Amino acid sequence: MIRIGTRGSLLATTQAGTVRDELRALGHEAELVIVETAGDRSQAPVATIGVGVFTSALRDALADGRIDVAVHSYKDLPTAADPRFLIAAVPPRADVRDALVARDGLVLGQLPAGSVIGTSAPRRVAQLEALGLGLTVVPLRGNLDTRLRKVTDGELDAVVVARAGLERIGRLDAITESLEPSQFVPAPAQGALAVEVRSDDAELIRLVAEIDDPATRAAVAAERALLVELEAGCTAPVGAIAEVVESLDDDGRIVEELSIRGMAAAFDGSDVLKASAVAAVADAEKVGAAVARELLDLGARELVTPTEPSGPAERVPATAEQGSGSDV
Repeated sequence: MIRIGTRGSLLATTQAGTVRDELRALGHEAELVIVETAGDRSQAPVATIGVGVFTSALRDALADGRIDVAVHSYKDLPTAADPRFLIAAVPPRADVRDALVARDGLVLGQLPAGSVIGTSAPRRVAQLEALGLGLTVVPLRGNLDTRLRKVTDGELDAVVVARAGLERIGRLDAITESLEPSQFVPAPAQGALAVEVRSDDAELIRLVAEIDDPATRAAVAAERALLVELEAGCTAPVGAIAEVVESLDDDGRIVEELSIRGMAAAFDGSDVLKASAVAAVADAEKVGAAVARELLDLGARELVTPTEPSGPAERVPATAEQGSGSDV
């Protein structure tokens, strides 16, 4: 029996359940094991309770043998590799877009100036501010149901969450607008899951690899390489989206390439930089890093490094979207 560790929220168990079902479909017995994390017990901002708070408990359970597999929202994983573990599979990705859930069925451009919109992700905050719509952006924590209730109860005019999370819990009906990546660049690895196992368990690595999707893995590798290259030592408003696309080579043959777009913004949305590139799928990490260097050449370092009046920020391993706490 393969024991699959997951957080206990509806979204987390639904995500882990898809992995369980895929393994069962291939003939492997699997079950879910709920692991409580410090982030589930706290309503404090993620920046306060620490980077990796939503993954460390799962990794501890994996390391000590209480579970065999851990399922993470990929964008919550620190970019620094941990030699104890291996991402054996990245299943096919869900929709990468952010989604607006607003009162009265409004889309973003219809929200009146002064409307209160909830999100804690610096990337979303920066891009909302950059639109110049006069919105009031406030911090937001809690599971998806809690966030949606803040709109239906009238506490907030709108929230921005990952569309993938709403899709996975069957709440696409709540969306009033899906935000296109050309306007609102997603977080690196948004919509993707990481299925992690112990690096010394060769047999389980082989079994879990059966549900890996190479195109999703390549796209995520490029996006996270961009994040690593841009890391300024703490949470940064950075977005990236990559996908495997078909094109014609010089001989008219269809070939697969990897297209990536990256974004870095000032925390207050006063400046937004974008860059893009196309490369061979095998060069996913290289092209992600190259786009990051182009952003750096445009001045991204100054944008993504906040001014700390009390002294320099402590350098910590970045996640794709600190402040999200899950694929929300």
